[in-house]
Amino acid sequence: MSITPIIDGQLDEAALDQQLQTLIADVLGLDPAQAAAFDADSGLFGHLPELDSMAVAGLLTEMEDRLGIVIEDDDVDGEMLETYGGLRAFARAKLDPLQPPLDPL
Repeated sequence: MSITPIIDGQLDEAALDQQLQTLIADVLGLDPAQAAAFDADSGLFGHLPELDSMAVAGLLTEMEDRLGIVIEDDDVDGEMLETYGGLRAFARAKLDPLQPPLDPL
């Protein structure tokens, strides 16, 4: 089920955070409280043992399904998976490419 965090044509940042944090906890089997504590600088790939190369595919597939976005192979790079902030900025850009880049959390 896709739940796109856009309200009245504007991206709801709190809804996006909640969606991403829930998605990460679900896919990686993390405690939801651990995922809810992520900030822009929280390390993901290379920092969370649960997020290995196999889990990346699952994470990206779930992002497509839950956020209603399409992720092309060319979109995926190490920078967007390095930190929670990078993943969040990537998701936001995919959801609403007309909005300016995110400010740091």
